[in-house]
Amino acid sequence: MSTARKTPKVGASRPVRQAPAPAGLHYTVAVHSAQAHLFAVTLRIEQPAHNQRVSLPVWIPGSYLVREFSQHLQGLSATQGGQPVALKQLDKHRWQAAAVPGQPLELRYAVYALDASVRTAFLDTTRGFFNPTSLCLQVLGQEDQPHALELVSSPATAGWQVATGLEPHSVDSDGFGHYRAQHYDELADCPVEMGRFWSGSFTAGGVPHRFVVSGTGAWLDGERLLDDTRRICEEQIAFWHGDEAPPFERYVFMMHASADGYGGLEHRNSTALICQRADLPRLNTPTTKPAALKATDGYTTLLGLISHEYFHTWNVKRLRPAEFARYDYTQENYTELLWFFEGFTSYYDDLFLRRAGLIDDTTYLQLLAKTINQVLQTPGRHLQSVAQASFDAWVKYYRIGENTPNATVSYYTKGALVALCLDLTLRTEGHTTLDAVMRELWQRCKGGPMREADLLRALKKLGKRPFDAELAAWVHSTDDLPTHDLLQNQGAKLHHDKAPLAQQLGLRVGESGSLTIKTVLRGGAAEAAGLAAGDEWLGVELPAAQRGEPAEAWRIHKLDELLMLRGQRTELVALVSRDKRLLRCPLDWPTESQTVRLTVADAPRLGNWLNPPDTDAGSHTQG
Repeated sequence: MSTARKTPKVGASRPVRQAPAPAGLHYTVAVHSAQAHLFAVTLRIEQPAHNQRVSLPVWIPGSYLVREFSQHLQGLSATQGGQPVALKQLDKHRWQAAAVPGQPLELRYAVYALDASVRTAFLDTTRGFFNPTSLCLQVLGQEDQPHALELVSSPATAGWQVATGLEPHSVDSDGFGHYRAQHYDELADCPVEMGRFWSGSFTAGGVPHRFVVSGTGAWLDGERLLDDTRRICEEQIAFWHGDEAPPFERYVFMMHASADGYGGLEHRNSTALICQRADLPRLNTPTTKPAALKATDGYTTLLGLISHEYFHTWNVKRLRPAEFARYDYTQENYTELLWFFEGFTSYYDDLFLRRAGLIDDTTYLQLLAKTINQVLQTPGRHLQSVAQASFDAWVKYYRIGENTPNATVSYYTKGALVALCLDLTLRTEGHTTLDAVMRELWQRCKGGPMREADLLRALKKLGKRPFDAELAAWVHSTDDLPTHDLLQNQGAKLHHDKAPLAQQLGLRVGESGSLTIKTVLRGGAAEAAGLAAGDEWLGVELPAAQRGEPAEAWRIHKLDELLMLRGQRTELVALVSRDKRLLRCPLDWPTESQTVRLTVADAPRLGNWLNPPDTDAGSHTQG
C-alpha cells in the first residue's frame, strides 16, 4: 500500500537556482509549415567569435546511437547587421560562419520533423514535439552561457498548449513565449510538447508534477493515471530522500498515445513517453483496483515505463557514469556502466509498482519471471558480458538484426538480474539492502558522476565484505546468474513449464499473412536444420505414421499447426522459400525445453523484500 509521507523540508536537498543572467544566445522556434512538417529556427548570437562555429548534436543522451540529426536541417543562412555572412560546412554536423566580433550574428534554418519517437522531432497539423538536440545548434565556445528559447504562436498553433521542463521567463496562458536555460546542456535536456492535449497535475514530495497526454480521447481516465503516477513518484522520492525535497523544482510527464508505439526517454526534470492508446485507463469501464491488474495488462506495462523513466531522474541524469560528467554531442560517449544505470533502473521500475501498491506479489513475480526468461532465451549471454554490452550499445543494442540475440545480451534485462542478485544476497547476509547501497552511492558521489569502484566501496562498507568476486562473475564474465537459489531463499517458488514451440525449436517467427522466420537462435534445432532468417516456411513433409501408410505433406500458416500434424513423429522436413527457391530442410524434433515461472512460497519472507516497512523506505545512509 502507498503510505502517507511527511511534508518535505523545502529546499533541504534542492539546489538553489540563482537569478538568470542575461542570455547571449537566443533561439526562436516557430511552425514554418505543419503540412510540410517544417520547424523554422532562428539563432541569434549576441557576441559571436571570429569565424564562429556551430554544430548540431549527432546523438541524444539516453539513446546510445549516432542518429545524425543534421540530415533534417535545411536552408541554413547567416547574417550580421542585415548583410549575408559566408558559411562553410566543415563536416556532417558543423558549420563555420565568417563572422566578425562586435555585432550579433543571426542564423536561420528549417528542420524537417516527422519522427514520432521520443528521440527527435515531430510536427503535423495536430501536434508538435521536439528535443532541442534536433533543432538547436550548439554555439561552440559558448556552451556554458545562458540560453534563451522563444516558442512563437501562430495561426498554425491556434488552440495549442505547450509543456516543457524549461524554466518559463515570460509566457502566455498557453505556454508560448520565452524560456531560459543556464547552459546548453540544460536546454538540450528539456523537450517541448505542443498541441491540443489532456493536462493534469499533482504534488509529490512537495513538488508540482504535470502530466500531459496527446493523441487520446475523452475516454481517458486521467484521474486514475494521475493518482497511480503520484503514488510511484512519492515512493521514489522517499526512497532517495526520505522527508527531504527532491533536487528539482518541477516535473513534467509528456506522453503521446498512438496506435502501436511504446518507449520513453528520461530528462533532468521531465520525460517523453509513447504508449499505445489501448493501454491507457478508460472511463466508463468496470472499476478495477490497481492491485488486481494482471501482468499481461498493458496498463501495468505503461506504469512500469513511467516508473522506469522517473527513477532515471536520479539514476543516470544525476548519479551518472563518470564518462558522462560532460556530454560530448559530437561523437559516441562510451561507458561500461549501462548495466548499472539502465539495468538497476529496470530492476526498480516494477519493484516500485509493488511498493506503491499498484500490483500484488503474484503479478510482480510474473513480471520478474518474464525478465529471467528473456535473459535465458538469449544465446548471446554466453558470448558477451553485460559490461561489454554496455560499451557496445552504440553499435549493437540499437542496431537490432536477425543475429542480435546470438551476439549480445541486453544490459537492461541482465543488468536488472544483477541488481536482483545483489539485493537478495545483501538481504540474505543480513547487513544491508540494495536500497541502502543506492542511497550510499548518492551521498558518496554527491548525486553526480560515479565509477564502478564507487559501487564496490559502497557494497563493502554496508555489506561488511568485498563484492569484487560477485561483480567479476556477474558483470564482467558470461557466467549465468544465481537467480534461482536466491529467489527460493527469499520466499519465491520456481516452476519449470514447457516452453512455447518457437523457443523449443530455437526460432522467432512472424505470422502475419505467412509464416516467416525472423531469427534463428544459436544451437537450436532450427539452426541444425539449416533454416535461416528471412525464410518463408511454406509447409512440412512427414514420414508415414504407421507402416504401410503414405508419407504426408501439408501447407502451414501458423507454427503451432506443427503440433497437430506431427503426432509422435520426431523427424520432419521443413519446406521453405528462400530467394524464391524452394528448399527442403530436414528437422529433428528437439527435446522439450522449459521456461521459468515464479509463485509465492513464503509470503512473510517475500514481503520483507517486496514491501519493506516505511521506516526502511525513508531511511538514509550518510557517507
